[in-house]
Amino acid sequence: MSEYGRIRARNESAWLIPNEGSRTNHQLRSDMRRFADRDEVDLVVVGAGAGGSVLTQRLARAGWSVVCLDAGPFWDPDRDWVSDERGSHSLYWTEPRQIGGQTPVPLGSNNSGRGVGGSMIHYAGYTPRFHPSDFRTRSTDGVGADWPITYRDLKPYYELIEAELPVAGQDWPWGDPHRYPHHAHPVGGNGDVFLRGAAAAGIEARVGPVAIPNGRFGNRPHCIYRGFCLQGCKVNAKASPLITHIPDAMAHGAEIRPDSMASAITVDDRTGVATGVTYFRGGVEHHQRAAAVVVAGYSIETPRLLLLSATRRFPDGLGNDHDQVGRYLMVQGAPQTAGRFPDEIRMYKSPPPEVSSEQFYETDTAKPYKRGWSIQTVSPLPITWAEHVAAQGHWGEPLREYMRDYVHWATLGALCEFLPQARNRVTLADETDRHGLKVAHFSYSQCDNDRQLMKAAQESMEKILRSAGAQEVITIDRYAHLVGGARMAADPGSGVIDADHRVFGMPNLFVVDGSTMPTQGAANPALTIMALAARAADRLISVGAAGNSVAGASAAGRAGPGR
Repeated sequence: MSEYGRIRARNESAWLIPNEGSRTNHQLRSDMRRFADRDEVDLVVVGAGAGGSVLTQRLARAGWSVVCLDAGPFWDPDRDWVSDERGSHSLYWTEPRQIGGQTPVPLGSNNSGRGVGGSMIHYAGYTPRFHPSDFRTRSTDGVGADWPITYRDLKPYYELIEAELPVAGQDWPWGDPHRYPHHAHPVGGNGDVFLRGAAAAGIEARVGPVAIPNGRFGNRPHCIYRGFCLQGCKVNAKASPLITHIPDAMAHGAEIRPDSMASAITVDDRTGVATGVTYFRGGVEHHQRAAAVVVAGYSIETPRLLLLSATRRFPDGLGNDHDQVGRYLMVQGAPQTAGRFPDEIRMYKSPPPEVSSEQFYETDTAKPYKRGWSIQTVSPLPITWAEHVAAQGHWGEPLREYMRDYVHWATLGALCEFLPQARNRVTLADETDRHGLKVAHFSYSQCDNDRQLMKAAQESMEKILRSAGAQEVITIDRYAHLVGGARMAADPGSGVIDADHRVFGMPNLFVVDGSTMPTQGAANPALTIMALAARAADRLISVGAAGNSVAGASAAGRAGPGR
């Protein structure tokens, strides 16, 4: 069997996309199996992003009856997405939240998603793996935490997901050296600047890795290099769960239920067993019965839902007997440095992800800080570029001049591995949302190591740009990627879930999203979230959702789901 044949045998999503010019299989959505709230399905999944979509697809293929709830819409790229920065803000989660701490993190844009596909709808498309060292930072570097699993546990799932997205890039020399399924894409002006400057500065760089096929893949078209990856890929070239796992999940009997805001996980207090999920849809509260529940709402909404689900038996929230829910939430420092060149760069004329380097990823024992950062091309469109310039204090005529000069600028971005701290956490605020639910309060404060990494990362990007011939450089400090908040640990005193993603103290409640990560590396998290979900699905299928007593065991004995 060919490699494409092997991929199609386990995930046919790319072949379920229409091939006649439209980008949504409306017939598949119309024919989707639908369950009633009163039906006890094997599994209800909260969240249809990177983690929830992969898990739903895997378990639907295994014959489980699955309902996947998402608070946002079921996107239609033809109808809903526009080639317009401002018009794309509907992709973000903009429900009310509170922020605090010494260095509060703004929420509601690049670090959150809304709708089926989650934040991968508007992510840049970078899909690097974590390094083996990321799973043992406490043992090797004396900071962060050790995962209860290793890189070797996740490696086969990285390979599976890289093939299903698929990922394109040059051979990768860092971490665990590996190759990618598709050859690297050609680069535009921004990528050329990075490659030229890195070579002059003695810094190793590579093209990729990006979840954008180099050529056609199934019925998905090739990339047209229009530069609107962060606004939703209207041509379906960039991978997101909406086109990589959701179609196959529906084809195998899963129900994707959009516009459904989960309000609580229901629990039988006598047994400590989850019984389903309450949710709001169309202003009406419903309850979906289930033999097991998976939460995949990401790093703000997952802790929030666990806390909102408090019962008499679990008065402080589910999985929170040791006050771990919401703690150790991390962001990545994501400074962006731009350089001005005499020639036109036109950084918008290609996908933002092109070239990256992980030369500074690992701890350098000669430096006063631990862990490191990666560097990637980023290509802000005009509105984001105006924010970049305004952050330097330029207004009025100077701002207009910078905007007129836009085509001469190239921009690089770093991802700095900020460390997990117990004080950085999600709690419930007194304020309530439109459903009457308490909103999340996210308190965040940097440590000295975080600040040192940001400074060093900025210096490395300035060096690359100046080595490429930049006449002027400017930097804006910013954040990206939320992870943690319901972390995986070896014992309940250190985290919320075990190595099988099961919430400590609850036999049939699981968390499968970025909130489970004990550390974050200096890598974009999407690929790791999907790999973790694929591994969690295998664990659920092999052992059953509650020790071979519910869901998995019952599903294993049934024929495939009807349509």
